[in-house]
Amino acid sequence: MNKAGTNYKRRLTELLDPAFMASLDSLDVLSRRILQGKLQGQRRSKRRGQSVEFADHRPYVAGDDLRFVDWNIYGRLDQLFLKLFLEEQDLTVHIAIDVSASVGTGEPTKELFIKKLAAALGYVSLVNNNRVTLSSFAGGVRTQLSNMRGRNYLSQMAEFLLTGECDGPSDFNNSCRQLAASRRGSGIMIVLSDFLFKEGFDTGLRRLVSRQYELYAIQVLSPQELAPEIAGDLKLVDIEDADTAEITISSALLKYYKRNLTAYCNELKDFCTRRGGTYVMANSGDSVEQLTLNYLRSINLLR
Repeated sequence: MNKAGTNYKRRLTELLDPAFMASLDSLDVLSRRILQGKLQGQRRSKRRGQSVEFADHRPYVAGDDLRFVDWNIYGRLDQLFLKLFLEEQDLTVHIAIDVSASVGTGEPTKELFIKKLAAALGYVSLVNNNRVTLSSFAGGVRTQLSNMRGRNYLSQMAEFLLTGECDGPSDFNNSCRQLAASRRGSGIMIVLSDFLFKEGFDTGLRRLVSRQYELYAIQVLSPQELAPEIAGDLKLVDIEDADTAEITISSALLKYYKRNLTAYCNELKDFCTRRGGTYVMANSGDSVEQLTLNYLRSINLLR
C-alpha cells in the first residue's frame, strides 16, 4: 500500500473499525429516483441513455432519433429497432453535519456518533466513485469539502471530520439556505443533526426539499435526552445561548417532557414523509455499524 493509502487508513480508523470498513466495501449509495441530470461520469446508473455501452433494443417509434436505429437489424428483418445504451451518470451525495454546541453533549456524545456515521456514508460514496460534498454547519455553513470523488479523497474526508469542533449557536434556516445554494446536479442530501433548534426545523428543511435531491434527515439524540435520569431542583442552562430555567424534576414533568419530545420527533418524521423525504432516528449510545449495515440498507439508502 502506498503512503497515501496508509494515511487514509490510519486517519479513518480513528472513526471506523477496519472490519467495519471492509464490510462497507461491498455497499453503494442507492438513489430511489431516476436522476434527471445529463452529466455523464464514471458511475453507471441503471438508466438507459446515450452512453457507449450497448444495453438492449426496442421497436422504433415515430419521432425517435434515427441516429440510434440499428440498420443491421433493419437489413435482416426489414423492421426498425432502436439501440439502447447504459448511461454513465454521476450521483452526488451531499452530507451535512451539525457542529453546533448542542451536538457536543451526551454520553456517548452525539458528535462522535454523527462523525462516525458521516465517515461511513462518505466512505461508501467515495469508493463507488460518487461525487461527494461534505459540509459542516452551525450558525451557517462553517466548512465544506466539495466535488470529491474516489479513494484519493478519503484522507481529506477523515481530516475534515476529525479536526472540526462542535461549538457556537445554531441557525438552521441560514445553514439550509447556504446548503441549498451550494448544491449542484442531482442526488441525495443527508442531514445529520439532533434537530433541536429553538426556531424549529421546518423553515430550514423546506429549502432542502427539491425534485433534484432526495432528502434524508437523520436525527441523533443522546440516551440522556431520550430517557433522562434526573431529579430534584435544577437550574438548566442552554449550552448555545446561555438561556436559563429553574425547574423541579418530578415524574409528571418527565412524562410531559417525553410526550413533547415524541411529538416533536413525529412532526419531523411527518414533515419529511409528506415531502418525499426519509426520517431516521438514532441513539448516540447505539452502534453506528448496526445502523449502517442493517437499518440504512432496509430503507434502501444503501444496498
